[in-house]
Amino acid sequence: MSAWLPTAPCTPRACVEASAAVRARAVPRAVLRLGAVLLLLLSGIALTPFGARIPPSLIRRWCRWIVRAAGVRVRITGAAAPTGGLLLVANHISWLDIPLLAAVRPARMLAKTEVRHWPVAGALAARGGTLFIDRDRLRALPDTVARIAGALREGAAVAAFPEGSTWCGRAQGTFRRAVFQAALDAGVPVQPVRIGYRLSGGTATTAPAYVGEDTLLASLWRVATTRGLIAEVEVRDPIAPGGSTDRRALARAAQQQETAAPAWTHTVLVA
Repeated sequence: MSAWLPTAPCTPRACVEASAAVRARAVPRAVLRLGAVLLLLLSGIALTPFGARIPPSLIRRWCRWIVRAAGVRVRITGAAAPTGGLLLVANHISWLDIPLLAAVRPARMLAKTEVRHWPVAGALAARGGTLFIDRDRLRALPDTVARIAGALREGAAVAAFPEGSTWCGRAQGTFRRAVFQAALDAGVPVQPVRIGYRLSGGTATTAPAYVGEDTLLASLWRVATTRGLIAEVEVRDPIAPGGSTDRRALARAAQQQETAAPAWTHTVLVA
């Protein structure tokens, strides 16, 4: 465990729901789904040189297509995220959370350096302007915060998972404070987002979780073979600049906002 990126107690054996035996006829469908995800990721890599000229609305749709290609329906509720510099923060359960946050608003992701080495997705992240964190070098933290603040001042959105690790969804960690200092330094709002996963019958599920010693391939296969998955993304009210006086209070306010019962029912998208 590192001071910058703590690990959650969740493990695949203890927390992730074991799928029923995959039927033979479900295997071709799962392979097709993963193939579609791969093609979409490769298309994203091919188009990264034109990133500045791609409309944000198209990027949002592309991110939804990735999740949908994996066999997961997407439901986004709440108001549209503000324009200009913005810190997007959310709880962290799955690799699916990354395109889901970008479907709310395209943003520069804050990710651990290990993501750079993921097959296909790592190259896409690097070319897409991801801000990488070396979780084993606490001395690098002030420079990381300064780079985030610089991006925010330039009007970019930066997306982060302040828990510092993935959780299974039945519980979640405490928001770490460092990233909120960047929002304070840049004077930009913080946009809390709540992510959850359910089955079509309405039951919450941990099947999409990517936790502990789980491998990316195992998580991908579990998602592709689980029927009726729905990703629910709840966009909460943004916290205005100056709403909190220090990073501890801002982190606490963002987590309280993120975990609060939603006060709205407006659905932005069902796909």
